[in-house]
Amino acid sequence: MRRVALVTGSSRGIGRACAEALAGEGYAVCINCVERTDLASALCEKLRAQGRDAIWVRADVADADAVAAMAAQTEKELGRITLLVNNAGIAKQQLFQDIDRATWDRVFAVNLGGCYNTIQAVLPSMLHEHAGCIVNVSSIWGRHGASCEATYSATKHAIIGLTRSLAAELAPSGIRVNAVAPGVIDTDMVQVLGQETLNMLADEIPLGRLGKPQEIAQAVLYLAEADYVTGQVLHVDGGFPVI
Repeated sequence: MRRVALVTGSSRGIGRACAEALAGEGYAVCINCVERTDLASALCEKLRAQGRDAIWVRADVADADAVAAMAAQTEKELGRITLLVNNAGIAKQQLFQDIDRATWDRVFAVNLGGCYNTIQAVLPSMLHEHAGCIVNVSSIWGRHGASCEATYSATKHAIIGLTRSLAAELAPSGIRVNAVAPGVIDTDMVQVLGQETLNMLADEIPLGRLGKPQEIAQAVLYLAEADYVTGQVLHVDGGFPVI
């Protein structure tokens, strides 16, 4: 059976690393973005130049209709989606009392609603085939929480609950559901914290450095191929935080 992966939020950062790693292992890949169409297009061309099958689709994962159209296009051009990687996410650092409702709703719509929309889009085919794999990207903040990250942490905690619940529900149908919980990874999302803060965080990490997007991609690839693993949350955090 041909392996086809849909990776949301994959024009840069962790998603991009996942798309590249999966393509390198023979997956046909749909690259998804909402803003950086230039990066998505360039990555698609890069993978094609390497002899990989790839397409890119602009779709806001918070938009159910756009997600359904993306899944349909992927299946038409690449084949049935066998792997879904829910990576798309946004964050905003602020005190809880300063969070306005629009920000709260938007972060939930993308981070958690995006998972709902994409899983709803690919699940009928997976159920029909009695096979499939879903990997959701959570965060260590989804387990431990983080100051000034209440909205983001709440969505990532919910993703863990969603992962474990769906794993139990879908296992009899041959569908595996797992999550990766990255630590502090060197991406655009964390760069907004500033170098001083990043240096302080690195000092707190037992391995002494920030993680690399490619190291999260390795974990995603493992979960994609580990046929007897489901309902798990794999922490890739360099040992941080120490509890």
